[in-house]
Amino acid sequence: MTRSLPVFADLRAFLGWIEAQGDLLRIADPVALRHQMTAVQVAALEQAGPVLRFDAALQADGARATMPVVANLFGTQDRVAAGLGLTRDQIPEFGAFLASLRSPAPVEGMRDAWSRWPMLRAALMTRPHLARRAVVQEVAAPVDLTRLPVQTPWPEDAGPLITWPVVITRPHGSEPAQLARYNLGVYRAQVLGPDRLILRWLAHRGGAAHARTWARAGEPMPVAIALGADPATLLSAALPLPETVSEISFSGVLRGARAELVPARSVPLLVPANAEIMLEGWVHPEETAPEGPFGDHTGYYNAVESFPVMRISAITHRRDPLYLSTITGRPPDEPSVIGEVFNDLALPVIRAQIPEVRDLWLPPAACSYRLAVVSIDKRYPGQARRVMLALWGMLAQFSYTKMVIVVDADIDARKWDDIAWALATRMDPARDVMVLDSTPMDYLDFASPREGLAGKIGIDATSKIGAETSRDWGKVMALNPQDQAFAADLLARHLPEGAR
Repeated sequence: MTRSLPVFADLRAFLGWIEAQGDLLRIADPVALRHQMTAVQVAALEQAGPVLRFDAALQADGARATMPVVANLFGTQDRVAAGLGLTRDQIPEFGAFLASLRSPAPVEGMRDAWSRWPMLRAALMTRPHLARRAVVQEVAAPVDLTRLPVQTPWPEDAGPLITWPVVITRPHGSEPAQLARYNLGVYRAQVLGPDRLILRWLAHRGGAAHARTWARAGEPMPVAIALGADPATLLSAALPLPETVSEISFSGVLRGARAELVPARSVPLLVPANAEIMLEGWVHPEETAPEGPFGDHTGYYNAVESFPVMRISAITHRRDPLYLSTITGRPPDEPSVIGEVFNDLALPVIRAQIPEVRDLWLPPAACSYRLAVVSIDKRYPGQARRVMLALWGMLAQFSYTKMVIVVDADIDARKWDDIAWALATRMDPARDVMVLDSTPMDYLDFASPREGLAGKIGIDATSKIGAETSRDWGKVMALNPQDQAFAADLLARHLPEGAR
């Protein structure tokens, strides 16, 4: 698998390429960071519109921001694919390539070994390069978060919210050079004041796991936050990678070039050298603050909860930095668009674990992962239930999928009409519904009776075979393909072009 697009070493290179495609809109009109900018982003997302660059963002006091704001970066599937260096139609092939990296087949002779060169090159790309100097450290800025053009997205939000932070942590007992032990995650960060942030990481996320190791040792944890990282780093941090896979290393595979890192100025961490802005600081054990409410990807405001406070020790940035922002809300939003591409990227990995899976669709309208539709090659009774259980246990993200619908391979798992027909004709509610109780669930799911615990439902909408039924199963009606071709040709010759 080879990239068809250039290597994007930083956000600017990516934006330059996007602008050359005519897909970037520069907005010179004043736009308020409170609420107005969100309205523009939502309108652009709904139209699959361009990347937005706000050159006259207005702070809460009406003053013009000192740096431009970039938004809607991954507002279309084509731009998400481009961030991976690919066109949209290359995503399935790249997913298969990533699956082969995870579980390579044995080499059979020199010709086979030579054919694996792209795989070897990708492995080499995972080794980061330590730079001596970094553009992200060109300016040592005052420790004052209020100077950043941070959005307050929704009317009832508690305050300014950093929405595209790549949060960098490592566990206690590790060394700064042990990059394989680093975690990169995207967690929302509420600005509390000039030198304080709240990091909202849930208990199952890598940052929270690292924080627990430092808390057990009774020591503050070093943290760095990259704002405006290159697209490969952004997407690696957003991907639900296995805990054993380093996001920094994985970004090299996505980027097609080694990650450039540099020692942070005030904390013992290595950080992306080509980011736009770097925030450095410490999370002290037991220091928390109430976070929220904020509008979230569910389309609701979340409840107020306490999360760790990060005390900022240094802020550095480029000489002319860009601030990258986004908003989350009821789909469509950027996370749901990214999720559609990641769906296809992950499918070969899922097939490697569950071979009978033909397709899997996480409908974006269902908050990307709350509902899954799976088509399978069914061969034996009970197979649909086995697939449900395998999916729920495969990745941490699927533990938050509260409904799985399994259909046969003849059903288009991404077409609601096909899914509805399968549910109506192949599913009996008393026989084909499996309900689980007290399973893990996203804290933001207000339908859950208890925080962090909820039920799950699996629906078997496959044709029943063997011991699953005592009745003869119906035969699906279908026309002869030759007759269908005849009809298509006949109508093409007789109907006006606009009516075909």
